Amino acid sequence: MMRTYKLFIDGDWVDTNERRDVTSPYDGNVVGRVAVATADDAERAVTAADAAHERGCPAEHERAEILERAALLVTERRDDLARSMAEEAGKPVTTAGVEADRCVDTLRFSAVEARQLAGSVVPLSASSNGVGKFGFTLLRPKGVVAAITPFNFPLNLVTHKLAPAFAAGCPVVLKPAGDTPLTAFMLAEILTEAGMPHGFLNVLTGASSEIGPVITGRPEVKVISFTGSTGVGHGLQDDNPRKPVLMELGNNTPVIIDATADLDRAAARLAATGFQFAGQSCISAQRVYVDAVVKDDFCARLVADVADLRVGDPLDPDTDVGPLIRSDDRDRVLSWIREAVDAGAKVLVGGELNEDGTLQPTVLDEVTPDMRVCKDEVFGPVLAVQTVRDLDEGIRLANATHYGLQAGIFTRDLDAALRGARELYFGAVTINESPTFRADQQPYGGVRDSGNTREGPAWAVRDYLEETVVVVHLS
Repeated sequence: MMRTYKLFIDGDWVDTNERRDVTSPYDGNVVGRVAVATADDAERAVTAADAAHERGCPAEHERAEILERAALLVTERRDDLARSMAEEAGKPVTTAGVEADRCVDTLRFSAVEARQLAGSVVPLSASSNGVGKFGFTLLRPKGVVAAITPFNFPLNLVTHKLAPAFAAGCPVVLKPAGDTPLTAFMLAEILTEAGMPHGFLNVLTGASSEIGPVITGRPEVKVISFTGSTGVGHGLQDDNPRKPVLMELGNNTPVIIDATADLDRAAARLAATGFQFAGQSCISAQRVYVDAVVKDDFCARLVADVADLRVGDPLDPDTDVGPLIRSDDRDRVLSWIREAVDAGAKVLVGGELNEDGTLQPTVLDEVTPDMRVCKDEVFGPVLAVQTVRDLDEGIRLANATHYGLQAGIFTRDLDAALRGARELYFGAVTINESPTFRADQQPYGGVRDSGNTREGPAWAVRDYLEETVVVVHLS
């Protein structure tokens, strides 16, 4: 069923003079149509959000109840949401169903945060001039949030913006990715049905050059929350130096396989997660550093597991790997593979296009750090394997990047595991688990060019709140 959506502004569905088709990245079929916003539409959305902030947000328990009702509605509409993601993003429908389940978690964890928002007591009498005074803090929502989300998690990453912001009491103007706006509009329908007040959620689709400067640059917008490429994130920061710009950016995720690792588990986990959604995740495993002692055994297991992956139609529940979001991205990744091969890398499996245009999951061996499949973010179904002499070399090469989102290490050696946790300079380090793992309640985010914030409702909600200190003189 083709879905058609208008803009969502101040609780109303607003039509525009221009519409844009949303097409399937798998077969090119039109799967939906959305209205295209102008700068005037963006102005109206920001004004509506600011008016909602001025009116005041519902009480904390009411915000929690709205988020809890939304979680139930997402559960009821799980299959519809999964199909929407499969159609517009090319995400395998089974994987998309897992994303819908995670969205439920994100909503519920955000509801918990809404219920326990509170300031703290300030121990004023800890100093002599504070004796006879009582101090505490109050939390207040900062105001309008501009949220910009990418295509690769069109439901749960949107929820990671909207739900903590609403838990904090902040209205949001959302610009979902142009390739995958339909699922965001479905979530807007759900949140409205759950009782979100008018103005607290506004959803716009349109050209970034047209509406982006309005929804990020207006003075009423107090916080910008962005997930996407490093270049765009830093550009937003440069353009808005007086606002907090919360950035969750890219990575070229490293994994170390040491000589003591459970090779079967390591290969199985990397095959299952390194190619999930065709590698289009900021924490999709990419660089694999394997101890020379176990390298041949590990690669044999990895190749066997990758060869078993089923590639094709994302609406087929048996599909493991679907298409890349755009043919241009597929062609870019294929060119990087061929460039690496020309420079001496060896294809162990994959590396070609299937008849339906999907790119085969690819494992490259004998790569070098200067190859783009290593030094840049592939954002495609590629694992690049390099042999290392020992753990020291693995950690050194893993850290040799300007990114720093997540990294992983597989080992049975406790000392090696703790060294990895301590010395790998990333926002998260997984041990005996793929670095593609993320739980929605964990603090998620990176260092260096991978970002400057932590998502996860308990952490994200703080970014949308400001604190006022209250001092009471006790007579």
